Amino acid sequence: MHLPGVYSTSRTHHLPVPDPLGVRALARIVQRERPDIVHAHNWIVNSALALRRHSATRPSFGLVLTLHDYSQVCATKRLMRAGSVCKGPAAGRCLSCAVSHYGPVVGPVTAAATAAMRPWKNRAIDHIVSVSRAVAEASRIPDSQASSVVPNFVLDSSVLPSVKAASARVDAPALPEEPFMLFVGELSTEKGLKTLLKAYQLLDGRRPPLMLVGKRMPDTPTQFPNGVQVNLMWPHEHVMAAFQSCVLAVLPSTCPDACPTTLLEAMAAGRPVIATSVGGMIDMIVDGRSGLLVSPGDDQALARAISRILADDRLRAQLGAGARKRVLAFTASAVAEQIESIYAKVAPAKSP
Repeated sequence: MHLPGVYSTSRTHHLPVPDPLGVRALARIVQRERPDIVHAHNWIVNSALALRRHSATRPSFGLVLTLHDYSQVCATKRLMRAGSVCKGPAAGRCLSCAVSHYGPVVGPVTAAATAAMRPWKNRAIDHIVSVSRAVAEASRIPDSQASSVVPNFVLDSSVLPSVKAASARVDAPALPEEPFMLFVGELSTEKGLKTLLKAYQLLDGRRPPLMLVGKRMPDTPTQFPNGVQVNLMWPHEHVMAAFQSCVLAVLPSTCPDACPTTLLEAMAAGRPVIATSVGGMIDMIVDGRSGLLVSPGDDQALARAISRILADDRLRAQLGAGARKRVLAFTASAVAEQIESIYAKVAPAKSP
């Protein structure tokens, strides 16, 4: 549950100040609304933990946590170390990464808090939801009645064929008239941009334009190969229009993306997708049926996968149809049923 004025996670953490997690603000809301369930996401669960000490004057509630990242075990939430997927929490590794990410003052505090809070959260939270098996396994969430894997989702309406006509009416920037490939995400090495640009240069013959849509990062290149178009910070409706028009979408992350919504949006648009066999993307794509998976960081394998899709009209159609069918398991209605069943299990029993 995300509430205005309550502490939420971001790329930086703040030093302790009075009521740093918004506990008093949340306590007032809980006292007024008396909810059956508080559903927290990532680090904001720390705001609710202090309220679990039930008393006659403090209402009881079921507490659910959804993990959209690796913040349960990783101070930087990315589970990356020196450009590679981290093996998991360890004092030396976590401290050095946190200092590098947050600085010498905030870093050690954040690393220590992550380690100290983990066992408390495991005991005090009624149900932990991970958005992918990768998140559950890396976060060391026990496979039990008190844990589930429930993915991120797209709106049911985004999977309907009529959405294409609606997207076409969006006043979006001009898209290439010829077939083009699409990447949407942070323009960073961890999202596979370096691998993608190398693969693009390996393509034989006349290669289609490659459109990059996303946010500039510290390691975003300043020079791009011919044929690459860079578009910064497009609104969501423009991104969806691009998905509807592209010949294929690619997300070659080297980091273990938990459950990237951009990939679901491309699948909902019926586009053939290429992603990497890491993180939650393994749950999302059935290789060869609803998309293609390649090894992270392998530019030659990525180039072969791109060439394969571009050269085969039948394969493009099969993968696009498979993607649209597969994404039905990642729609709001499918996910809502799972979340509602969790709520029913953890809600406190009502007195007759």
